[in-house]
Amino acid sequence: MKIHEYQAKELMRAAGVATPDGIVVSTPEEAAAAFTKLGAPLQVVKAQVHAGGRGKGIAVGPDDDRDDALLVASGKKERKPGMARGVQLVKTAEEAKAAAASLLGKTLVTYQTGAVGSKINKVLVTVGHDIAKELYLGLAIDRAQQAPVLMASTEGGVEIEKVAHETPEKIHRETIDVGLGLADFQGRKVAKALGLEGKTAGKAAALVKALVKLCIEKDASLIEINPLIVTDSGDVMALDGKMTFDDNALFRHPEIAAMIDTDEEDPAELRAAKSGLSYVNLDGDIACLVNGAGLAMSTMDLIKYHGGEPANFLDVGGGADKNQVLEGFRILLAEPRVKAVLVNIFGGIMQCDIIAAAILAAYDEIDFRVPLVVRLEGTNVEKGMAMLSESGRPIIVAKGLTDAAQKVVAAAAGK
Repeated sequence: MKIHEYQAKELMRAAGVATPDGIVVSTPEEAAAAFTKLGAPLQVVKAQVHAGGRGKGIAVGPDDDRDDALLVASGKKERKPGMARGVQLVKTAEEAKAAAASLLGKTLVTYQTGAVGSKINKVLVTVGHDIAKELYLGLAIDRAQQAPVLMASTEGGVEIEKVAHETPEKIHRETIDVGLGLADFQGRKVAKALGLEGKTAGKAAALVKALVKLCIEKDASLIEINPLIVTDSGDVMALDGKMTFDDNALFRHPEIAAMIDTDEEDPAELRAAKSGLSYVNLDGDIACLVNGAGLAMSTMDLIKYHGGEPANFLDVGGGADKNQVLEGFRILLAEPRVKAVLVNIFGGIMQCDIIAAAILAAYDEIDFRVPLVVRLEGTNVEKGMAMLSESGRPIIVAKGLTDAAQKVVAAAAGK
């Protein structure tokens, strides 16, 4: 689960990480009032969306050319007069109001969002600071090491992907022991790698240690500060903040779960989560309903191998009931681009005759507007296949994974 910058900074401040003062607002008038309350001569108005590249992103209205905006946001085209950036410097309350008005209610197009963009419902008005250095600090889960890894670089303000590709030697890495947290010597190593000395190095080491503690305690899967700044007075603070959390650990952190912005989430994915289904929306036209994540991934691979494009990942789990399967079908068929559905079930805990009954019920309760291909294997498979074959409904039965993939690709193509 992702959260907004202003929410990430709230968590960081509570953990002892220094961040600039700021106020999140949802109207231009509130932005002007926030500027006055903060009282700093230089402030920043920042669009709050779940995407990187906001500083170069372009806010577009319903009639604007989003493809053109994407070219500008990606640095492939010059910005035209009147194009509003996602991050704007302001020096008066009126400028703050105008900046907020140029963003709120519009869609921000960045190199991460693509031309689809992300709607701006809130902006953060925050105090500007004199910057002596811009640095990068990030925490991510390294699957190979099965541990969080702290990444630090002197190349702050630059996309870390670009740094990793072009100058990987500029990224310092520290593997974190989740039982011990960041050791003091590791904090000093990070400060040294960032070129910091004296009291500033001490402040940086303390900030890094607090950030690692926050990551472990809150089950964060990603924390990114870009840039981490050093001010002219030698202070170290997070000028920006990005955090993502492990969905499977949210039951331990209701305060984090409450931060979800449903406007930033895929409605189908939210709907599936409420029914206990694992669902990810994709771009293809062949919908998949499968039990087991590994089988679901293999199913999508086979669809692509035989020339098709999966429309989703949907794992109904090993113990899904009839109602969950029905809801899965409703979610799949609600997507207009879907041209065929493949059900691929290996019956272990979930019995094939239960799945067959749910499929037949779907024909009675749902508008099954596209071809359906079913492959069943495992417990009670003979009974389940007999139920489908004797139902009189136009269900395409497959034997084996390859046969199922070939049949669903052909069905989606109208063959």
